[in-house]
Amino acid sequence: MKPTTPAVDLYRRRLLAASAGGAAAGLAGWSPASLAQAAGAKPLPTFAAFKDASRVIVHSASGIETQRSAFGTSGITDTDILFVRNNISAPAASIAANPDAWQVEIDGVSRPRALSVAELKRIGLETVSMVLQCSGNGRGFFGHKASGSQWKVGAAGNTLWSGVPLRLVVAELGGVQQGMRYMTGTGGETLPAGIDPKTVILERSVPWTAMEEALLAWELNGEPIPLAHGGPLRLIIPGYFGVNNVKYVKRVAFTRDETSANIQTSGYRVRPIGMKGAPVQPSMWEMNLKSFITHPAGGSEPLRAGMAQVYGVAFSGGGGVKGVDVSLDGGKSWNPAYFFGPHLGRYAWRQFVLPVRFAPGSYVVASRAIGADGEVQPEQRVENERGYAQNGWRDHAVSISVA
Repeated sequence: MKPTTPAVDLYRRRLLAASAGGAAAGLAGWSPASLAQAAGAKPLPTFAAFKDASRVIVHSASGIETQRSAFGTSGITDTDILFVRNNISAPAASIAANPDAWQVEIDGVSRPRALSVAELKRIGLETVSMVLQCSGNGRGFFGHKASGSQWKVGAAGNTLWSGVPLRLVVAELGGVQQGMRYMTGTGGETLPAGIDPKTVILERSVPWTAMEEALLAWELNGEPIPLAHGGPLRLIIPGYFGVNNVKYVKRVAFTRDETSANIQTSGYRVRPIGMKGAPVQPSMWEMNLKSFITHPAGGSEPLRAGMAQVYGVAFSGGGGVKGVDVSLDGGKSWNPAYFFGPHLGRYAWRQFVLPVRFAPGSYVVASRAIGADGEVQPEQRVENERGYAQNGWRDHAVSISVA
């Protein structure tokens, strides 16, 4: 097994290289049903009132996290506990009243045009299982209290998306025009009046080759995509961080240059602490190698001594995971875990488990993933201004007591 080095972990090298080198609006309204949450907990916002308040953490009206203990072992993250992150206010709920009527413009192709969801459904259909993860998942472990929701592990989930492959749509429209280098998705959020749209619009550019795996999706986990998760239509790019999976997508364009929207030029850029974002810095595109323990989840209640199952999840940006090691002593020694449950493809997470006979005492339980290319999940995070791409196994470890 090879240790992680800059030569092996190209993503980590890109983050480190940054050291050399939009306005968020809260969503209005809180759900009366969410008042059943524990005293002191923030209520669920109205647009996400269907969430299970007992199994999520509400950071704000635009940030909802899955509790570590809530992931379960089915392999798929239920929609009612899946994290929510919105940069600006969602469109009116009325857009979901007739989802087949929603239209998306396809530009930068030989025959550009707008297509309704009903028309897209006649072109093709695929389902992909993939990890959806916020760029800032793990931000809460950073010492400098980076701006944004203080996620720990729960701004991620393994999800099923169904829709039409974008490559088939593009082929139907004559193919991508010559010279295009990026695929740019534009969201249909409601923009605040009286300010430059480029300062707040959700518009993200990724390399145009991402089209090959991308979907225009209308279903999440077998149901119409709810407004909270980008319905009626969402651009899905497996292996990429969540912000690139544009919600309420109203335009997909193949472009020569990246969008000039703030969320692309200065937002979601990895840079040293204290430095402002700039286009020359690495952008939050493909996800890096990561794993974390989901059980035991820690907390004040001790485990009973005896046999127990230690399990969790591991994933990467699509390169695949070939193994996971688990430590019970904070990384001093490691034991190979084994995978369980269905293998849902290279963009999905793998579930792992290690049977352990616990004696009374204190334990620090950690996991480290091993990529298909031999890369090993690093011990330490890469310090950066916004707390992005946190995959250090030490921060994700769980302290438990056994009695």
